[in-house]
Amino acid sequence: MTDQQHGDDEEQTRRHDLPDASNLDHFSPEPEPQPAWTRADLDPTPAPPTTPERWYEPAPAFATAPTPATTSVAPGERRSGRTGTGTVLAAAILSAMLASGGTVLALNATGALDRPAPAPTAATGTTIASGQPVTIDESSATIDVAAKVSPAVVRITTTGSVDTNLGVIPETGVGSGVIYDSNGWILTNRHVVEGSQEMRVELNDGRIFTGTVYGIDTLTDLAIVKIDASGLPSASLGDSDALKVGQLVVAIGSPLGTYSNSVTSGIVSAKGRSITTNGNQSLNNLIQTDAAINPGNSGGPLLDAAGSVVGINTAIAADSNGIGFAIPIDIARPIMEQAVAGKKLARPYMGVSYRTIDRQLAEQENLSVNDGALVGGTGANSPAIQPGTPAAQAGLKEGDIIVRINDQAIDGEHPLDATLSQYAPGDTIAVGVLRDGATVTLSLTLATRPADL
Repeated sequence: MTDQQHGDDEEQTRRHDLPDASNLDHFSPEPEPQPAWTRADLDPTPAPPTTPERWYEPAPAFATAPTPATTSVAPGERRSGRTGTGTVLAAAILSAMLASGGTVLALNATGALDRPAPAPTAATGTTIASGQPVTIDESSATIDVAAKVSPAVVRITTTGSVDTNLGVIPETGVGSGVIYDSNGWILTNRHVVEGSQEMRVELNDGRIFTGTVYGIDTLTDLAIVKIDASGLPSASLGDSDALKVGQLVVAIGSPLGTYSNSVTSGIVSAKGRSITTNGNQSLNNLIQTDAAINPGNSGGPLLDAAGSVVGINTAIAADSNGIGFAIPIDIARPIMEQAVAGKKLARPYMGVSYRTIDRQLAEQENLSVNDGALVGGTGANSPAIQPGTPAAQAGLKEGDIIVRINDQAIDGEHPLDATLSQYAPGDTIAVGVLRDGATVTLSLTLATRPADL
């Protein structure tokens, strides 16, 4: 593949012409009828919870009357209800007194009665009374994240038209976005806003603004939207590279284009995933999560337990349950900074075709390393080195293994395309290359990634 190649065709959320559900992955949101947008629709009052008929707890122990004792008599012996019972009872009491007295004397002789009573041991658990709500750390974190970030999450409604054999048909799409700068800068998905003729951005507090597309990312399914406002609530950015598999994450968005600021939670299921959407776009280095992501969540934030944005929700796997994908915020950060600085969105470009090295490729090609990027070998239609590109000018050759960019090693956690995305066109980088068993360092000045890649 070539520097994280992607097609230009993007999936725009539509109210008409539902996509084929047989595709492996699809963008959200899918086309839905335009909902009646009323606050009452968004916050239906749930029915009050019912109380179980009985809490299944241990039943109290009840005292029972002692069973009268019976005695047996020898054959021919006459039973006496009074004398016999009184004698037996007296004998039992006397026997108990003598036994207890002997026990006391024995314990006193050993000094056991002089020992202080042990202090009660502090319980390590928490005793919960019947019906008392249980608060756990994960629930508290999700509540805090929702309260902190929801004001910065917006609903984006786009309108446009499409030419068909039946004529021009109007269409509407709904997605989500997150305000990352208080002066009206919003990060969302490319497929949410691409091709829109009008855009309405609704804030959590009910305010509505007209939005414009500032720029489209040429590398990923991202876009920057601008609204004319200031002093807006904004979300803080996290570190997606530091995410760990199994870590708690929270997704906020507008599923189905109706239920604005819906909150779901889950974990990071995996990192570094690659998918192809039903728009035939390849997306790499994605975060996989089981936090529920539905049509309409596209463009909304994926957050860590501190409420920092670690990803932008972009796609869900078709015919799946609990398989969603988000673009890491570290990949989005450069274009976000470019927009705030008033620069045109641009991605860096080397001009090489390469394959990411793993153990299988290393064994297949008899390579000396299990990590890095092998230049070439992607097909006859993709030359290893594009003529006139920074890679050609720097002296890269087919068969080279790129093992380092500046101080960052290229490996499974830091693939070449994701590492390059941290730089801007015009930056000069040191490329560590393994060639014929020796490591050489080449100086390369990045160019601007063409829009048609």
